[in-house]
Amino acid sequence: MINEYYILRDNEKHGPYSHTELMDMEVNATELVLSPLATDWQEAAELPELDEYFKSIGIYVPTQQNVANFGWRLLAFVIDYVIITIGLGVIAGIFVATGRLASSTISDDSLSSTSSAEGDFLFRLIFLLILISYNSAFEATKMQGSIGKFICRLVVVNANGERLSFGTALSRNLFKILSSFFFCIGYFAMLWSPMKQCWHDQRAKTYVVKKPK
Repeated sequence: MINEYYILRDNEKHGPYSHTELMDMEVNATELVLSPLATDWQEAAELPELDEYFKSIGIYVPTQQNVANFGWRLLAFVIDYVIITIGLGVIAGIFVATGRLASSTISDDSLSSTSSAEGDFLFRLIFLLILISYNSAFEATKMQGSIGKFICRLVVVNANGERLSFGTALSRNLFKILSSFFFCIGYFAMLWSPMKQCWHDQRAKTYVVKKPK
């Protein structure tokens, strides 16, 4: 029968199952399945007939054909940068309007210069922490990526094509600090990586995938 699928679980062969029964069992992308159209065991994600099923539950197995290129990832970053910058601007405007920043104004010029430098460092630090938290939180949700990535139809997944845990997402975004060293060479590393991974992707074992239309 064309619907006779077998699945390997706990080192035991189970089946036969129909295509529908296989999906009802919530088969994992990396589980070995013997298709009636094949002569050898394959990972479930390799079966074309299960492709739509995995996409429907948010699993996008990374391949050299579907990983996002530099242009799409740069566009997503620019969108996120604008969103966060506008958000911080609005918050800062609210503080100024309520007079909470006015009380910290120092009239002495030398102290004012020092205060300005410290304020610039503090702003950069806050921006970095917000960017890390923002990306980590969104990557661990069903969106599987930031707002910028969502607009560009990009998702961040692990090697099995699954959604990241918050811990993995956080480590990925913390490793972006490493990618930023030496003129951001860690970001440009994706240009010669077979799977288009930046340094932080390689360290966290993650991939950025372009969702099909």
